[in-house]
Amino acid sequence: MNAYIFPGQGAQFVGMGLDLYEKYPLAQKMFETANEILEYSITDLMFEGTAEDLKETKVTQPAIFLHSVIMSRVMGESFKPDMVAGHSLGEFSALVANGALNFEDGLQLVYQRAMAMQKACELKPSTMAAVLGLDDAIVEKICAEVPGVVVPANYNCPGQLVISGEVEAINTACEKLKEAGARRALVLPVGGAFHSPLMEPAREELAAAIESTIFNTPSCAIYQNVPTTAVTDPEVIKTNLISQLTAPVKWTQSVQQMVADGASLFTEVGPGKVLQGLVKKIHPAAETMSAELS
Repeated sequence: MNAYIFPGQGAQFVGMGLDLYEKYPLAQKMFETANEILEYSITDLMFEGTAEDLKETKVTQPAIFLHSVIMSRVMGESFKPDMVAGHSLGEFSALVANGALNFEDGLQLVYQRAMAMQKACELKPSTMAAVLGLDDAIVEKICAEVPGVVVPANYNCPGQLVISGEVEAINTACEKLKEAGARRALVLPVGGAFHSPLMEPAREELAAAIESTIFNTPSCAIYQNVPTTAVTDPEVIKTNLISQLTAPVKWTQSVQQMVADGASLFTEVGPGKVLQGLVKKIHPAAETMSAELS
């Protein structure tokens, strides 16, 4: 079975999407629609902006979403997922790709999510850190023991976890994780504690937007970050999407579940190859590829 997977923040690059815009009239039309919806020219920033421009959450998230979704559309008939999943932001791309959300609503939600996250980041100094070479259970235990807010945020693959929380708590946790034998515990250049309780104000803001958006029954199941299992019920999809901002991205568990349910080929749609690398580490026997355009 073919699983299509959609990347999240971090996969952006200058010039992303320009090839699609120049080659496919459908892509051009969708990009122009996006500029109208966002009320600024995201195409200028994607095609000709600086790496700094693209790092801004409010630009990064719509940019990656657009790249993935437009790519899935221009693939036309060859886009045939048996199941989909997305890493954090990528979950929105996956939901447009499988028809649960329409393109315009998906983009609106992604932009609102980005703005709400940006606002939440400004309330309290917070960050994230990558932890390599430790068992998940040890990382969970140390996070629970450290004073302040610090939680596992991304279960990327075995031995690679990202933690999220208050700056001081993250620094303390990194020291303790190194003492416990972590190969690395490295604070990341992000300005906020995504997928942690500190995102609660953003979650509340996004919840209202998600509640008022129409979700349809998708063409195939999505393996969502929160439950990690196959979901097709639009109301359940909504609930999981609302929980996602303050809950961890359980990518390892989602991929394991997809494999258990019959996935053998994982096709990454959008910028970069990060998810393919993670899938290989989670399930070395899986086949992986980047989406190809005719």
